[in-house]
Amino acid sequence: MPRKLPFRVIHVSGQDESYRAAELNYHSPLTKGWQASRYCLYPQDIVIQLENRSRLRKIQILSHQYLIATKIEFFVGDIPDEQSQDIENARYTRLGYVSLSDNEKTGYKARELKSVHVDAIGLYLKLNIHKNHINKYNIYNQVGIIAINVIGDEIRRPTDLTDPDVYLDPDKRRAIEADPSLEGLYNKPDFISPLDDLAFDMYQDPEIAGIIRKLEKKKQEAVLQERFEYAKKLKAAISELQKVGEKLGKFEVEKRQAVENEDYDKAKLKKVQMDEYRLQVYKDLNLPDLLETSGSRHPQTIDLEPIRQPTPPRLQELSYRTPPQTPPPRTPYDERPLPAMKNKDQKPTSDSPPPPRTPYDERLLPTKPPPVPEEDDPPPESSSGITGEPEPMGEKELREASYAIDVFGEPLVSKAYSKTWSYREDALLAVYKQVQESSVSGKEECRNLLKATIFLVKRAIDDKVYAVFKAGLHLLRMILTEYIAKHKLQKQDYVYAVEKTIPNLLHKGGDTAARCREDSKSFVLEEASFPDVKSTNIVPHECTKPIKLSLAPRQAQSQCEIVESLYRQLGIKTNSGLTVDNLMQFCVTALGHNSGEVREVAERIIKELYKEAKEPVKDYLPPDNEKNRKITLYRQLYEYFDRVDGKPSKSEVKKRKSDDERKKQQEIEMLQQQLQQLKDMASGKQDYHPSPRPKKHKPKLKPVDESILENKKAPPRKQDAKKKNDKKKKDDDDISMYNMDNICIFCGERNESFTEEGLDLHYWKHCPMLKRCTNCKQVVEIASYTEHLLTECELKTNYQRCPRCTEAIPKSDFDEHTAAKSCNVARTGTNHCPLCHQNIGAGEEGWKSHLMSREGCKQNPRRLLALNKTPAAGKTKAAPKGKKTPR
Repeated sequence: MPRKLPFRVIHVSGQDESYRAAELNYHSPLTKGWQASRYCLYPQDIVIQLENRSRLRKIQILSHQYLIATKIEFFVGDIPDEQSQDIENARYTRLGYVSLSDNEKTGYKARELKSVHVDAIGLYLKLNIHKNHINKYNIYNQVGIIAINVIGDEIRRPTDLTDPDVYLDPDKRRAIEADPSLEGLYNKPDFISPLDDLAFDMYQDPEIAGIIRKLEKKKQEAVLQERFEYAKKLKAAISELQKVGEKLGKFEVEKRQAVENEDYDKAKLKKVQMDEYRLQVYKDLNLPDLLETSGSRHPQTIDLEPIRQPTPPRLQELSYRTPPQTPPPRTPYDERPLPAMKNKDQKPTSDSPPPPRTPYDERLLPTKPPPVPEEDDPPPESSSGITGEPEPMGEKELREASYAIDVFGEPLVSKAYSKTWSYREDALLAVYKQVQESSVSGKEECRNLLKATIFLVKRAIDDKVYAVFKAGLHLLRMILTEYIAKHKLQKQDYVYAVEKTIPNLLHKGGDTAARCREDSKSFVLEEASFPDVKSTNIVPHECTKPIKLSLAPRQAQSQCEIVESLYRQLGIKTNSGLTVDNLMQFCVTALGHNSGEVREVAERIIKELYKEAKEPVKDYLPPDNEKNRKITLYRQLYEYFDRVDGKPSKSEVKKRKSDDERKKQQEIEMLQQQLQQLKDMASGKQDYHPSPRPKKHKPKLKPVDESILENKKAPPRKQDAKKKNDKKKKDDDDISMYNMDNICIFCGERNESFTEEGLDLHYWKHCPMLKRCTNCKQVVEIASYTEHLLTECELKTNYQRCPRCTEAIPKSDFDEHTAAKSCNVARTGTNHCPLCHQNIGAGEEGWKSHLMSREGCKQNPRRLLALNKTPAAGKTKAAPKGKKTPR
């Protein structure tokens, strides 16, 4: 009968350091699975080796929820009889492939479980994983597999592979030989137990899963012994425990999530819930009686072995072992001891060991926060009183530290994981000595030693005890200044060491103990000055990554202070690793933090940076306008920028602007009044009397001689008539300057066809100073086209002003436009053309010259039409100011 086959991963073409292929060897709700390295090449390969040569019947793959491969191919590998058992001698046969869904329909929240039924014999299974599906969450083009499961039969007698008895366990074969009628019960070549399915282990609490498997075996034995009442009870208990296991598995995931979020109150609550619920279920089901641990009609071999655990116990546990002849295949979680339940009146003894816990749960939570230990006042030793060897590591710790154990050995690493601080410190000192005196010559061996050391350094930096933390910094300093240079490793090894440890140092910068904060900040600045580290620019690069707005205030402030010190230490010169771009992106994000101390440090950095870089700093801030000046933070920054630039204060500018507007309005009103008088006089309605102008402005208009409008009774003399005609002609020219009929007030063109309807046509099609809006079709001035799109147009909500070029950019293209930074920067004291995107001369004359001249705007199609027209009389005369845009 097919069953779950144990295996281990022996080859992988690439892996993420946080999601190693070794995770695939275990199945539990907390399994993280394997992920390919970032931006890897495809296809990726994974090779697993089965415990024995087997006949494969079913392969199961649980894919990641968004790191999804498009296709996975399967190959089974076997070794010829005459060759040694080595992966190099394996010969592979392609079984086929499966395609995976892109998971878009589920919102990338569900994992796809693929089950493939096969019939092949071999010792190896190779997965050929093709390129990933593209989605917004998979930013590094990775693929991921959460779990792999192989179901089949181990080959016991390879002489006749077609015989079904080949795949039977010896115990079951002997039972069939004793009673042939039982062959139908055991010899089921196509039946696969639900307990061997991948979904069972992935969603079941590991401890409950182990109990269920033991009860299932008990049930089969009870059926053979015709103890049907007992088998019925076992069946009901298995059904109940499956529900319990799923619920406990969910609790375990929620507890782990709370730990990752540092919500330790919630994690503690979930742990208490799990323990109480587990004990209550064991008590209700009377688990010891079901397992017959207290004696039965058919006694079994039971070894009562207490768990080796030095911490204060809370529940007695027993280890149940199967007969030694043919142990069934088990995952590491099956080896966990099961808690032995007491009678209803019996209480747990004080010397019973606790069940396995996660590394976070192993820390006892005191009722009051303990004081930070001083260097000369170390914390008390463990209350267990163990002073000999450190306590053994749990299964999860062994998996987590497997890389370090391979390099340094389990005894030393177990000290680094000990609950006794002196063991942890001794372990780091031993590693320091071993690394410093290391004589390995191969580059790969040196890198393996480096990676294992960095792993222990990360734990030491996060340690609560100051002595252990200092020992970790001491070890890291030696790695960066001596070890890598001594063994002539590459720059990427410096990058690896800093990249892995600096997040822990930045997190330590938010510690409650002041000296831990200061030491972590000092070390970051110190390692930034190491010659070999400085040349990589990795420290500034890591420190200027924008902070999360939800980051704790103390940690955020510490990181901002580190960036400030780095800027003062390194500056923004070439190859310093600090630029206006990464500094401003960091500071702008920090300005949005809810802590005033964080914003204050970010503001200091921006002010210091503006003294050196000037205008580029403003590109990262909101536009300097009245709306943004109402925000205190930005108003203070803008006023500081004005002081640095030597500009007048905003109040002075506002007052001066108000005075200019008032004077301009007075001139407009005077001019309009004079024009109206001229029109009335020309039509014969009244004589011309110019209005008085302010004393400091000299009148530009000449009074018209009233004699030209009088009817002379006597004919003039020839000489007098000539003088009068010359004077009349001159006065007519003066009046024509103010005759606004047949003139375009925008381009100044005069044309006899410019009636009211003719001017509308001119505005609509020909005036080079105007254009039609592409959205609302309204005719607007080119000079004010940007403001029209932002404030007047029907589709103004679809546009946003670029802080760099000040043009109106469609919101759909805004992010790409601002990220490219290829637009022409608008300069102070100039106009900016929205057609050709160039900076042009200031004022109205600048616009006319650019939009109407022969060398003007190449993107204005009306310019050439206006130039090709035959100039009319008086065309060059400019229209008065005060015009309004036609609509």
